Amino acid sequence: MKMVTSFNMKKAAAGLRRINLDGLRWRVFDAKGQILGRLASQIATVIQGKDKPTYTPNREDGDMCIVLNAKDICVTGRKLTDKVYYWHTGYVGHLKERTLKDQMAKDPTDVIRKAVLRMLPKNNLRNDRDRKLRIFPGSEHPFVDRPLEPYVMPPRTVREMRPRARRAMIRAQKKAEQQQNIDGMKKGKKREEALEESA
Repeated sequence: MKMVTSFNMKKAAAGLRRINLDGLRWRVFDAKGQILGRLASQIATVIQGKDKPTYTPNREDGDMCIVLNAKDICVTGRKLTDKVYYWHTGYVGHLKERTLKDQMAKDPTDVIRKAVLRMLPKNNLRNDRDRKLRIFPGSEHPFVDRPLEPYVMPPRTVREMRPRARRAMIRAQKKAEQQQNIDGMKKGKKREEALEESA
């Protein structure tokens, strides 16, 4: 499958007339090196307007979200080969499937779009929120003239190791250091013996 190299900028800017842009911020997300689910949850929060104090669930107050470098998104574990997207054509026995790796090769923007849309509530505001999400495989986009604000991802809090695992890791490090010291001493003795023999 071929990677999408050229992206239609005219198509990317389509549908803006249907969105009321008054008072909206243009938030830019850089997907390079980001984990798919963590990025999608942040985008879903911004698109719904849940980061604003004026959030109400029955109104569409979310900001415009521009996602760049979609082709450089990361996933954890074996999801590239194990995660499978399914769809049905409507004909008998035509259940189609495609792995995440194949989908990334075909269209990386669709991976992020599906992840974000599946995190949104299934109601009548969903289509409007989908229009506010613009995803690009590279760093080029047609919204350069807009007042863009880069979105800073919150720092990831990593859980501290359990005491038993921490002790095992410290023991392994000490053992490796001792082994290095022993190897260094053996090499030093061999050098001394070689020098004595040559003298």
